[in-house]
Amino acid sequence: MPVTRRFCFFLLFLATLCTAQRGITAEDYLAFKFLSDPQISPNGKVVAYVQTTIDTAQNRRVSSIWLATTDGSKPPAPFTTSPQSATSPRWSPDGDSLAFLSARPTAAAETPRSQVYVLSMKGGEARRVTNLKNGVNSFQWSPDGSRLVCVSRTGPSDAPGYKANSDVRHYTHRNYKFNDTGWFDDRRSHLWVVEIATGDWQQITSGDDWDDTDPQWSPDGAHIAFVSDRSGQMLEDSHNTDVWVIARDGGAPTRISDHDEPDGSPRWSPDGKRIAFIGGAPEGEHPQIWLAPAGESRGGLRLDVAAGGEKSVRAAKNLDMIPTDLSWSADGSQLLFATGLNGTYHLFRVAVGSGEVTQVTTGERAVRSPSRCDRAALIAYLVNDFRHLDDVFVAGLDGKNERRITDANAALWRDRELASVERLPYKGADNWDIDGFLVKPIGWTAGKKYPMILSIHGGPAGMYGVDWFHEFQVYAAEGWAVFYCNPRGSTGYGGKFQHGIQRNWGSKDYTDIMNGVEEVLRHNPWIDRTRLGVTGGSYGGFMTNWMVGHTTMFRAAVTLRGISNFVSDEGTRDGAYGHKRDFGGDVFENYDYYWSQSPLKYAKNVRTPTLILHSDNDFRVPLEQGEQWFRALRLYGVTSEIVIFPRENHNLTRTGEPKHLVESLQWQVYWFERFLEGNAEAKPPL
Repeated sequence: MPVTRRFCFFLLFLATLCTAQRGITAEDYLAFKFLSDPQISPNGKVVAYVQTTIDTAQNRRVSSIWLATTDGSKPPAPFTTSPQSATSPRWSPDGDSLAFLSARPTAAAETPRSQVYVLSMKGGEARRVTNLKNGVNSFQWSPDGSRLVCVSRTGPSDAPGYKANSDVRHYTHRNYKFNDTGWFDDRRSHLWVVEIATGDWQQITSGDDWDDTDPQWSPDGAHIAFVSDRSGQMLEDSHNTDVWVIARDGGAPTRISDHDEPDGSPRWSPDGKRIAFIGGAPEGEHPQIWLAPAGESRGGLRLDVAAGGEKSVRAAKNLDMIPTDLSWSADGSQLLFATGLNGTYHLFRVAVGSGEVTQVTTGERAVRSPSRCDRAALIAYLVNDFRHLDDVFVAGLDGKNERRITDANAALWRDRELASVERLPYKGADNWDIDGFLVKPIGWTAGKKYPMILSIHGGPAGMYGVDWFHEFQVYAAEGWAVFYCNPRGSTGYGGKFQHGIQRNWGSKDYTDIMNGVEEVLRHNPWIDRTRLGVTGGSYGGFMTNWMVGHTTMFRAAVTLRGISNFVSDEGTRDGAYGHKRDFGGDVFENYDYYWSQSPLKYAKNVRTPTLILHSDNDFRVPLEQGEQWFRALRLYGVTSEIVIFPRENHNLTRTGEPKHLVESLQWQVYWFERFLEGNAEAKPPL
């Protein structure tokens, strides 16, 4: 072969090496582009959405508004470019402007808080519209585009001349902290109406014992529906929210919903005569979609249900799903909603009148956050699956003629090899049908044995399926199989299945999961039974702790934000007493049962090396839960380590600081490499 020809082959070989794909790593998280909140324009030609990236130098997420044409005629482009994040894009009714939230300082002494800005589609600088002291949490345009209704916060400490003389926290209610928001202050969420042209505002709701949220304008702009628990017990851990309606200029609100259970998500019919809302189902049932009349009765609104007004009626027949993202069709004949179903998420519609429910989108994927434009007969929504992060898609109102209009992570995917998932249905306890899912390791080769990690989802009212799971891709890239499943207690399989967890924690749910492990081992002899790992967060952390106290089949365990002692968890977590329904009473009524279901009781049985990951600001499963588990395992001589993440809460692996989120994955890889691969030289990510 001539030298020049050999040299060309050598260059080609080098090029192949340089472009070879590799699996996903924990650090790849820092390069991901995350899309959210798609909003289709009134003419249906453009979709505004939020794109979030990671600023590694500042260890923070940065969000901006992007635009994509629905016909794909132009590539997606940024709409906002400020160093400060921009979120919540909302079109003006005429489509000439786009409003959004951003915390941009305008004065040296001002503490930046999210305010509403409006930017013309013709260009120019964004104009700040609101100047509310505590910023804006959410907002909605009035139908005529002249006003906004905003959610902000106020309280006694906002009064003129107020001076705090102490930094201690003082409470008189038992509901005084929440995982996402931390310790409560004296401010409550209320509604403001703001004039677009002048920025003048009027606060239309108030009260120190409740929050008012999710405001929705009536089609004529005269009234606003909102959600509030005005039972006077919200701060005593009540969850009895109702739908209310108030005049645009304020006044006494009228209660529209009529249930003792939580009601929310009010949506006016196009003719303004009815309000659809979600909630209000008896115990054991999923929330329902309800219709309440809002026509002429007294003062332009129907009578308060407490004063003899008409009761709400179910909009859908035999709805055994959990509806979200509710919206009306322009002609008022249908309601669109999203829901989880058997490991997928999809859009459905219900015919108003007949109550018939029809599936709109299909496939082994997750479809969420729909935004509809009846004028153009289009829906925009997010889609992800096991091999793709969210992108924006558009389709006809019937779900047909679907097309993807963004491909945000295309460049990254070209250099990555991604694992696939296989659905594996099997039988659990009581012969119930259970969905399992198996991920093969990257580079799988016949005849070779591979470790497997069992992952257990949180909740237990959650659902695994065909979504994007970064951690599973990382495991697969390390050469490990992954098995995950939806045991009883999971959502997406009906009310009976979800409530099958009651009085069954660590019992039939355990059997559901272990049956799946045995099933996958039976059908996949390439999985090494002697090298199994188990992990999970929250309820999944509880089940991880429970499993290693009841079986020795796992060689390694990683428990994230996991419960170890239900007795001490009650009264210290943010929900005060959160397991009454599942455990047949609170801890005072059923103490022995709470202790019998606590993994800590069985710590003496544990032989599995266990890594405990916990956050110091976790108010959902307090840090003491991880500490108790760690110290008990060390007491009984179990190889165990604990990693505590500062400044983080229960949502570390979803919304934690980017550096910490990546580190949490690196710690998992370290532990499984050490004990599943037998690598005594494995180094912790310090």
